Amino acid sequence: MELNPDAFIAAAIAQTGFDDFGSDSFREGLDIYCASAQDQAQLNDIGAMAVPGGITSALANRLRVVDHVKHHPAVSDEQIEAPWIVIGMFRAGTTLMSYLLDKDERSRPLLRWEANNSAPPSTGDHRNDPRVEAEKASSAMLDMINPRIKVVQGEEPDGPTECISVLNQDFKSLTWEALSNVPTYGAWLRETDHRSAYEYHKQVLQVLQSGGVRGRWSLKSPHHAMRLEAMHAIYPDARIVLMHRDPVVLCASVCSLITTLTTTFSSADHGAYIAEHWTQMLEDSINGVNSFRAAHPDVVIHDVQYADLVQDTLGTMTEVYGAFDESLDGQARDAMAEHLASRPQGKFGQHSYNLGEFGLDGGALRERFAGYVRDYDVSLEAAR
Repeated sequence: MELNPDAFIAAAIAQTGFDDFGSDSFREGLDIYCASAQDQAQLNDIGAMAVPGGITSALANRLRVVDHVKHHPAVSDEQIEAPWIVIGMFRAGTTLMSYLLDKDERSRPLLRWEANNSAPPSTGDHRNDPRVEAEKASSAMLDMINPRIKVVQGEEPDGPTECISVLNQDFKSLTWEALSNVPTYGAWLRETDHRSAYEYHKQVLQVLQSGGVRGRWSLKSPHHAMRLEAMHAIYPDARIVLMHRDPVVLCASVCSLITTLTTTFSSADHGAYIAEHWTQMLEDSINGVNSFRAAHPDVVIHDVQYADLVQDTLGTMTEVYGAFDESLDGQARDAMAEHLASRPQGKFGQHSYNLGEFGLDGGALRERFAGYVRDYDVSLEAAR
C-alpha cells in the first residue's frame, strides 16, 4: 500500500470542494508521517483503510476551517480568554478533570465531534448538532472492531476531547503516533517547532466560538506538557492545571493504551518500540514542564495529584478554582457531584495492565522517575 501525500491532498480537495489550506505548515509533517507509516507501521487491512481515512479527514477539516474564515473574516477577531488547559502525564486523570470542568455551565469544552468537523460552527445546541450522529457511528464502528478501546479510553462523541484532535490537522500531534507506530515521525515530532499547530488550534476555537456557543474554553491534552512554550505563546493567560500520578503506573497504563490502539491497525509486534518510546515520552513531559516553569516562574500552574482528585474530587476541584481566584459552588458543584454519581470508575470495564506485559522493570522505572516523584510529592501506587 502506498501512502501518497499528494493523493490525500487531492482527495480532501475533492471531498470539500475547497483548495486553500491556509499555509503549508502541515506539509512537512504529512510527508514524514506518510513515509514513516508506509515503511514502519506494518498496517493490517483495517489500518490500510483507517490511516488513509484519518489523513484525508484531517486535511478536509482544515480546508473547511480555512474556507470559513476566508468568508467570515470577523472570526479572526474572536478573543479566546483565559482558557482552562489541563495538561500532565499520560493517563494521569486529564480526562476526568476535563469532564468535571465541562459540568460548569460557564465552561465551553471542545467537543469530540467539533474537533473533527469544525466548520461551519454550530449555531444552536452543539450537543445535538446533526454532525454528532456521524461521530457516534464512527465510534460505534471502532468499538465493534476493538471493544477494549472504550475500556482504556472512554470518550463520548458529544463530550470533551483531546486537543490533539485539532493539532493533528497541522500534522504535529500525538494522534498519529497513537494510530500507528511510526518511529521516524515520532523522532521528528519531538524536535520540530509546534507554534503553527497552536496557531491553527486557536483558529479552530475562534471558528467554533463564532457560532454563538461561548464560555470559558476548557481544553485538555497530555501533549501540551511537552509543548508549553508554543502553547503559552498562543494562550498566555491560560489557566493551566497540571495532573500528576505515579509514573510507574503511568508507564504501564500508557503502554497498554497505545498497544490497544495500534494493534487495531497493525498485527505486527511493536511491543519493544512502544515500551521504549512512550516511557521516553513521559520523561519528555516532565522535562518539558520543569523547563517551562524555570523559564516562566510568573506563570501560574496549579498542580493536582490524581490520588486527591479520585479520593476527594469536589474538594480538589474547589482548590483548582481557588487557585485562579474563583469559587466552586452552586450549579457547577452540583453538576460535578451528579456526574460522579452517574459515572462510577470502571463503568465500561476495568482497565488492567502490568509492567511485565511490556518488558518493563518496576525498579528501574522507579529509579528513573525518582526525581519527579520527590519534587512533586507524588503518591505511589501498585501497577495492576
